[in-house]
Amino acid sequence: MSQMNRRRALQLLAALGTTGLAAGCGSDSNGTSKPGSPIKIGLIVPGGGPNKAIGDEIANGFQLFLSLNEQQLGGHPVTLVTAEEGEDAKSGQAAVARLLKEGVLALTGVVSSTVMFGIRDAVEQARVPLIGSNASPISLQSVVYIWRTSYVLSEPGEALGHYLRKTLDESSVIAVFAAQSRSSQDVIEGFRRGYVRGLRKIGTPVYTPDLPNPGKGVYATAIRKVLGKRDKPDAVFCHYTGTAAVSFIKQLYDEGYQGPIYAPGFLTEGAVLGQLDDGEGGDLRRQIERYRIETALNYSADLNNSANRVFATAYRKTHHTTPTTYAMASYDAAQVLDKAIRLVGADPTPQQVNLALGKIGQIDSPRGAWQFNQPRTPQQKWYLRRVQLDGRMLSNVVVSELATLG
Repeated sequence: MSQMNRRRALQLLAALGTTGLAAGCGSDSNGTSKPGSPIKIGLIVPGGGPNKAIGDEIANGFQLFLSLNEQQLGGHPVTLVTAEEGEDAKSGQAAVARLLKEGVLALTGVVSSTVMFGIRDAVEQARVPLIGSNASPISLQSVVYIWRTSYVLSEPGEALGHYLRKTLDESSVIAVFAAQSRSSQDVIEGFRRGYVRGLRKIGTPVYTPDLPNPGKGVYATAIRKVLGKRDKPDAVFCHYTGTAAVSFIKQLYDEGYQGPIYAPGFLTEGAVLGQLDDGEGGDLRRQIERYRIETALNYSADLNNSANRVFATAYRKTHHTTPTTYAMASYDAAQVLDKAIRLVGADPTPQQVNLALGKIGQIDSPRGAWQFNQPRTPQQKWYLRRVQLDGRMLSNVVVSELATLG
């Protein structure tokens, strides 16, 4: 490295407050090393409302990593301090403010994109790293202290779009349904980017009310209108999660749709399949098996790699259920913090940990190996999953790899 480049690099490190890491030591004012000093990590998740189930998965994933590693990150005993995320910018900002007063070394969690946008400036100004394990909108850019172990919301749609461009006829009509939200717009934009080429096109997206517990018939009118058109859809692409996903799928079949459903994997994550499965010989199970539901996601509990065998086995043993992508991303958030804090050594500071996050390299994850890209999101594989019987239960079964994005 030239002397000028070296000087510039040291200036940048100093600007980030990371000279301690650059020097490769962590000590007190007397020069005495203090490895293993206790640290606090702040976990921001919803304790109620429509996103509580995802918040619980995120908390479970992070706690699982700690339990498998003697409640330590990077050799330091950890106290995990939880704050209520809420559903808007104000509640998210209050959570960040409380955790900063607690003296946390880093933050993690965050389910809602609205909350993520709401806390962005507070996190950047505090210069405390946030390892987001779910919310990841396209427009969250040019951040220094926000990293994400999940995905960018456009990516599952883009991965499916590439796949369908290869497998569907150019004249195929695809109907698009989604809840009215910023997340849905990102997902559909990714699908459009991956699928639309030449003569290929998708229908005008039909946005439905974004309701946490939609009642019977909420989607029926919109579905009926699309199915009644002259050019009936050959396929449906949609974006729903949780209870809304269950209601949409049921109402789509009730209105007479007979074709495949494609979606980001959130459509069938968590408890959704259990609520859709009406047992052996059930009409709904028969429709799902006959007409096919395929999803794209960065994780599936049946992936065959050593890291997933450890993670999925421990998760099932602890929580008596199959792990989701939400739990996996939070487990990985703990894993990247473990690596970064270990690089810093004794007496880590938030700024030192933030710099170290850019140096941790490849992560041996339950999803398969991945690493952070320049925008601080994962460069990772996406998988095609099909809902089918696995034993006596409906499950998400990996069919193939779709693409590497990021």
